Amino acid sequence: MKNNTISGAVTILLGLLIVFGPQFLFKACELMEGSIPRCHWSIQADTGIGMIINMFGICLIVFSNQLIQFGLTIGIFFASIFALSVPHILIGGCGMMSMACRRVAFPALSVIGVLVLAGSAANIVYLGGKTKTAM
Repeated sequence: MKNNTISGAVTILLGLLIVFGPQFLFKACELMEGSIPRCHWSIQADTGIGMIINMFGICLIVFSNQLIQFGLTIGIFFASIFALSVPHILIGGCGMMSMACRRVAFPALSVIGVLVLAGSAANIVYLGGKTKTAM
């Protein structure tokens, strides 16, 4: 299999975990009547970022030009940084460490985000070496 197919498929799989994981696999805090916890907004933002990562993954499979793949992979890299920063820096979660978002959802999203970050960094190095010879 070609690099673009493998990296695109892995990116799509991890992006789907970011999108659907908090809803079905590793649930965050339940919505309470009268107030919406901050972790809800973190999950919503990460869902949107996961969708963007999925679109980049689809484009990796569709486009065979190495320079386009290089640019898409850089986009995936920065999207993964954004996905990691939403629950930990930008929005955050519930204040109590015993809440479901802090115990289950955020650690799972962090692991997935680091996998996307590492995979895209490796693909940047791989494609960067190949595109230098193509220029």
